[in-house]
Amino acid sequence: MAQRILIVDDEPDLLELVRVNLVQGGFDVETAADGQGALQSIRRRAPDLVVLDLMLPDLSGTEVCRAVRADPSFADLPIIMLTARADEVDRIVGLELGADDYVTKPFSPRELRLRVQAVLRRRAAPSEEKASLDYGGIRLDVLRHRCYAGGREVALTAKEFDLLEQLMRRPGRVMTREQLIDVVWGEDITVTTRTIDTHLKRLREKLGASGTLIETVRGIGYRFAE
Repeated sequence: MAQRILIVDDEPDLLELVRVNLVQGGFDVETAADGQGALQSIRRRAPDLVVLDLMLPDLSGTEVCRAVRADPSFADLPIIMLTARADEVDRIVGLELGADDYVTKPFSPRELRLRVQAVLRRRAAPSEEKASLDYGGIRLDVLRHRCYAGGREVALTAKEFDLLEQLMRRPGRVMTREQLIDVVWGEDITVTTRTIDTHLKRLREKLGASGTLIETVRGIGYRFAE
């Protein structure tokens, strides 16, 4: 069955160009011209990935992304953000909200298709490591993408889950911010250390008392307490 891609953009010509290119790549494509339409489409039938423009006529792309990530049902839905501006602040905000990648306009449809394939491939990569992690009162069900802390389920974004998983697989070992960026976002995506710090701050808050198990190693990075 073809993977479903939702494209959200208010430029009809660009929307059609991207749609045709992704259909030629073997994807089943749905489109939306504004943020409210995108949210309705996602809630009606979740796609495998969303290509989301930052500038929309009603809700901004960041507002749509925030709404999607706030719903536990879609916490791990892959999102690629489109921006007409090369401003680093836009990219940082998008990635901090949980976007998996970003593409700056103008772009080639083929480049976007390759980015879509890369994000889906990373998500689908089978893991030969343990499918369940349980340390210090935090339990991760990796296959079902669920986190439990202090006896309650905690809703995490895809990136928060990935960061926690990487740290829990290496208890007591320090991971630098650069290592976390490479393994969670990939070497081909520009992410700042501020993005890592913001994600881990939110992750600690969500974990409550168990958040103290994520330790900051000043000047180096982070580790999960042994």
